[in-house]
Parts: sequence; C-alpha cells; structure tokens
Amino acid sequence: MAAPEKPPATLAELIRRRSSAGRPKEPPSPSATKPPVADRLGQFGLLFAEPEVEAVAEEDEPEALPEREDERVPERRLWSVAELVSALRFRVEREYADVWVEGEVSNCRPAPSGHLYFTLKDGDAQLPVVLFRREAALLKFKPTDGLSVLARGRVSVFESRGQLQLIANSLEPRGAGALQLAFEQLKAKLRAEGLFDEDRKRPLPPFPRTVGVITSTQGAVLRDIATVVRRRHARLNLLVFAATVQGPTCAPDVMRGLRYFNDAPEAHRVDVILIARGGGSAEDLSGFNDEALARAIASSDIPVVSAIGHETDFTIADFVADLRAPTPSAAAEIVTAAQHRIEERVQSLEARLFRAVRFQQMHARQRFLRVSAEGTFARLRDSINRRHQRVDSARFRLEALSQRLLQARAAQLRQVSERLQRQDVHRRVLLATAQQQHLQQRLERTAAGLVVHSRQRLERAGARLYALSPTAILERGYALVYREDGSLLRDASSTAEGETITARVAHGAVRAIVSGNTRNP
Repeated sequence: MAAPEKPPATLAELIRRRSSAGRPKEPPSPSATKPPVADRLGQFGLLFAEPEVEAVAEEDEPEALPEREDERVPERRLWSVAELVSALRFRVEREYADVWVEGEVSNCRPAPSGHLYFTLKDGDAQLPVVLFRREAALLKFKPTDGLSVLARGRVSVFESRGQLQLIANSLEPRGAGALQLAFEQLKAKLRAEGLFDEDRKRPLPPFPRTVGVITSTQGAVLRDIATVVRRRHARLNLLVFAATVQGPTCAPDVMRGLRYFNDAPEAHRVDVILIARGGGSAEDLSGFNDEALARAIASSDIPVVSAIGHETDFTIADFVADLRAPTPSAAAEIVTAAQHRIEERVQSLEARLFRAVRFQQMHARQRFLRVSAEGTFARLRDSINRRHQRVDSARFRLEALSQRLLQARAAQLRQVSERLQRQDVHRRVLLATAQQQHLQQRLERTAAGLVVHSRQRLERAGARLYALSPTAILERGYALVYREDGSLLRDASSTAEGETITARVAHGAVRAIVSGNTRNP
C-alpha cells in the first residue's frame, strides 16, 4: 500500500537538511537513506521548488519523531540583489517563453553591433524590446518610430538594470501607429491651408537686439544658446520665457510664451522668438505637434525660429515656423550670423591696419636713422638759397614791369603831343597838359608805392629768412657741440671725462676736453 502524499517541504526544512548533511548522524532509517532530489535551480530552487511526492512502502516509513522546539522557528533567508534578479529572470522566462505583443514602436535605436533596440507602447504602458543581430538581419522592413508592429518572443529581465524586456524573435508590421497617423493627418491639413508655404514666412532681422527664448530653464538647451550668443554676439539680449517642453502642458505653455512676446510692452519687445528643446523620442516631442500651437506660431507678428530636437527630428512647429534650425545651438548661430560676419570683417581690417601702421613706422624709423647733422645743415642752406633766388626773381620782374609801364606812358605822351600839335588848339593843349601832369603824378606815385611795397616785402622776407638761419641762432650765443666722430651731442650725461668735443659758434669752432658733466633735472 502506498504511503500518503506528504505536504511540500518548507524552506527551513530544506536548509536544515543541507546543513546537517556533513554532521555525523545516527544510522538513518530506511526512509532517510532515500537519495535527495536533484536541485536543478541551485539556491534559487529553494524559492521556486516543486512539491515533493514520495512513494514509499508503508512498512518502510519510520515512526514520526517529535519535532524539537527550535525546528519550529522559521529561519530568515538573505538574498543578494543579483541572486534575486536571476531567480526572477528564470521564473519569468519559464512562464512567458513564447508570447505575442502588439504595440507602437517608439525610440527605435539601431546599435553599431547590429542589434535593434526600441520600445513597444500603447496608451497605458510600454515595454522595452531587443531584437538581436541575427533576427534583425532577417527583417524585410525597417522599424521606425510610430509604426504599429506585432512582436513574438520571450519575456526576460535585463539583470544590469533590473528591467523587464522582450527578447523578440520576429517582427511583423501592423500599420502606422496612432501618433504617427495623427502627425501625418495634421500635416496634410495644415499644408492644404497654406501654413507651410514659403511665401508666408518672413525673413529674420539681420541685426536683432533682443531674442525671446521659449524653453525649459532646467535643461542644457538654454546654457548652449547662451554660450553660443556670448561667443558670437555678446551684446545680444536674451529674454527667457520658462515653459514646459514635454507632456500635456507643453503646447499651452509655449502658446502663452508666444502671446507674451507679441503683447509685451516696448521694454520687453523682442525682434525674434526662438522655440527650443533638446532631443527625445517621438512621444517627448508630441507636444509640438499640436494644431493650436501651430496656428499660434503662424499668427505671430514676430518671426519665429523653431529649434526642436535633433536634425533628424521633425514636428509640426518646424513646418509652420518662419525658419527651422537643426539644433538649438545652430539656431543661436543663425540668429547671430550677420553680426558675427561683421565682427570677423572688423577684426580682419583691424589686423590689416595694424600691419600697415607697423610697416610705415618701420620705414619712418629707417629714414630717421639715415638723417645726419651735416645733411640737415645742407638742406637748410639749400632752402635759404632757393628763397633768395625767388626774391631776386621777384625784384627783376618788378623792375621790368616798372620799365614797361614807364615806356608805355611815354609812348602815350608822345601820341598825345603829336595829336595836339596836329590840332593846335590852345584849350586842348592846356587840358591835355594838365591831364598829362596828373597822369604823370599818378604814375610816379604808383611806381613809388610799388617800389616801397616790394622793398618792404623783400625786407620782411629777408628778416624771416635770417630768423630761420642757423647762423642767426649761433649769433645769439648758442653753439652746436659735436663728438669726435662728428655726431651731434644732445645729452651731457652721454659724455665721459677726457673726451674731446668740438663746439661750433657763430664765427669759428672751439675744441675742448670734458672734465665733468651735469644733466638738468
């Protein structure tokens, strides 16, 4: 007769059996010598062990012994994190070894190794999925965000993160997802209304003074924009409107920012509005696919620049905005492009001007070094001689002019005398005589005045020339002191005792030996 089925062994009993295996015992009963059931799960089998069914003969079952008091106290089992996660993974993989899951692809990321990672989601939950390289190579289509698919595989646990995931074996498309379908429908509607037309979009001002930025103040986007603006156009003002850029409040917050900048007073008036956000999945950027937000951007009186996500991300706001930038940093560069080009041009011209000034300065220094004292006196003598020559030429011209004038007057006198002699009219003779005397007096006065004026000019010019003459300076008691090598001495401290110097005075020169020097303070 078969023995009745025993209840499942408790965790404490199994641990006690293992710990007592190495201690000496009394001769075991026949039932105790039964070989133990193989533990396929190791330590984790203690948690998920199946009930044991022992079929032994009734006569082989030993008499039940009374349990000791300490055996009734359950012992506490301590698990490490790795052990617990591994046990859960084994249990989950055994229970869900072949499942079919339908959902929408999101955040699809192909890895360089060939593996494919994405997330399956619906309205209430999401599940990470991994498609390894071997299975991914067999796909006949390329999974993209927003695509509805049917995935088959086994559920597992990624131990490094403690994250539940689906290891897919196959993938079948089920049509476009809800978010992608809504995006395409809204895009087609707004395009039909003309909100995407290039003719409607306005150019950006080349030199904006203030830029209104609608973004979150918690992320790195605002710091990136400020860094680019500070480097390229430090005098550009940034007016920030803090807004939520993800979730259900994203579109209302951005629309409030647009209304604020459009209705702002003159003190807060901006020239350009910049809507910025960092990269993310399609669900993270879905707030910018709102129809009301698109119409608010289109109706803005101020040009709007859209800088949402990365270069490969597109939203409805990008198509409606006056300009789309691939990244927030690129948007800051576009806004400051004209100013940056002008600054680069100014810096280039400044460098060219500096080089030209240095070149001219070098040539002037070289010309100055070639000038000597003897050459200076020679040029002064030549200048004085040229001025004397011009004075002599003016005197000759004056004398010739006076002579010609006197000859002309004498010729006129002869003509008048001849006419008078021919007419022989006494009254006319008297009048002509008086007129001739009057004209002769005027001529004499004019000639005398011209001579006096020319002489005065000559004397003044001679006085100025004499004042400029180095010899005149020497006549006043000054002297020019030369070294033995002929160079002009300008600083007394540059002489040494016993050095021979030559002092040139108005009449001759004096040689002397230096016995000491004193420099004026």
